[in-house]
Amino acid sequence: MSETIEKLVKTIKSRKGNDVKSSYTSFLFSKGNDYCLNKLKEEVAELENAIKNNRNITHEIADVIYHLLVTLESAGINFDDIEYLVIILSTIMLTEITNNK
Repeated sequence: MSETIEKLVKTIKSRKGNDVKSSYTSFLFSKGNDYCLNKLKEEVAELENAIKNNRNITHEIADVIYHLLVTLESAGINFDDIEYLVIILSTIMLTEITNNK
């Protein structure tokens, strides 16, 4: 996992149960998983619009990543498990590419 993503995941986890007035992440957690899912959908729609208009793409990608990680934590999904699956899938894809040459 990239060091930046790892730090972000740790920071997000540390915000659970904190004062909602001092942390946007804590506020999101306090609203529940459905709220987090809706925010994620909203951010994905904003990314789609950014890509279509070729504007603010990097910013919107960062927002989607952040809200995805918050939603995963809200749902009790361990990011490390997902990272492990991505590594496995990457290995399978690289093997297929190598075998098809």
